[in-house]
Amino acid sequence: MSLIACRDKFQAGQLSKEDYVEAMGDFHAYLFEYSKFIKNTDILNIEILEDCLVFTLKNLDIKLQCHILDKRITPIEILNFNSYEKQDADIFFSLLENDMIFFDIGAHIGFYSINAAKRHETIKVYSFEPIPQTFELLQKNIYINKLNNIFFYNVGLLDRDKEIDFFFNPTMSGNASARNLAEETTIKKVSAKVTSLDDFLLAQQLERIDIIKCDVEGGELLVFQGGEKAIRKHTPIIFTEMLRKWSKKFNYHPNDIISLLASCGYQCYISQNDKLTEFNKMDDATVATNFFFLHRYKHQQHIQRLS
Repeated sequence: MSLIACRDKFQAGQLSKEDYVEAMGDFHAYLFEYSKFIKNTDILNIEILEDCLVFTLKNLDIKLQCHILDKRITPIEILNFNSYEKQDADIFFSLLENDMIFFDIGAHIGFYSINAAKRHETIKVYSFEPIPQTFELLQKNIYINKLNNIFFYNVGLLDRDKEIDFFFNPTMSGNASARNLAEETTIKKVSAKVTSLDDFLLAQQLERIDIIKCDVEGGELLVFQGGEKAIRKHTPIIFTEMLRKWSKKFNYHPNDIISLLASCGYQCYISQNDKLTEFNKMDDATVATNFFFLHRYKHQQHIQRLS
C-alpha cells in the first residue's frame, strides 16, 4: 500500500486512527533514514516541494529537480552510487578553462552544463536536449541555479537537419535515443528536430568550439560525422560515451569513432586512477564507457599533465 493510498483508506473510514498512525509512521521513518543515507553521497539536501523534488549537490550548491521517479536520472544515480561519474567528471571539469565555448550534446537535465557554467562564469555553454519533457527540466534547472551563461536548445545533434522519432521512457529518460535500444513495445515515440554540428555552427556564426561532451545513446558517430568539418577546423577537446551495445543499433562499432577522430589528429584516452591512459581499440573485454579525445598537438599540455 502506498503512502497516498494509506491516507485515502483512513479518510474513507476503512482504516482506524491507530492503524493509520502506525502505518504512516513506517512511511515517515524513511525521511529520517534519508537524512542519514545522504551523508555518504554528494547530495547535500533534498527538498520536497508540491510538484517536484529538488536535490542540492554538495559541490557548488548545484540544484537539480526531479518530477517523477526516474530510475537513472542524475540525482537518483548519486543516491544509489554516492556520486555521478566521479572520476570521468573530475577529469572533464579539470579540462575547462575561462572563456571556453562548451557544447553539451545530449545535455539531459544539465549536470555537466550547470557544473561548467558555475565553475567558470566566462564559459559559454550550448546545451542540446531533443526530448521536450527532459528539455523542460533542463530549463528549470538552469533557472533555479540562476545561470545566464547557458544557451539551451530543444534540438538534437546528429548528422543532418531533419525531424526524427526518438524512443523515450519517462522512468529511464537518460536512455532516450534515435533507436529503440531496449526493444520495448510500449516505449513512447517522441518526434524531435535534429541538426548537425557543422550546420549549427554555421547558422549561429560561431567562430570556434573548444570542448564537447557527447552522450546521445548510440548516435555518437553520427554526431561526429555531422561535425567533422568543425572538429578538423577547431580541434575541440571531446568527451564522449561509447557503448558497443548501443552503437550496434546504429550499425557501427565504437572503433569507427576512434578511427574517424584519429584521422583528425586525436588520441583516445580513458580515465584510470585520476589520470588519462591511452586507449586504441575497443574489444569485448573493454569495461570503460566514457572516453576522452585530445588532439595530439593542440592539447599536449593537458596530455602531459594528466598522463
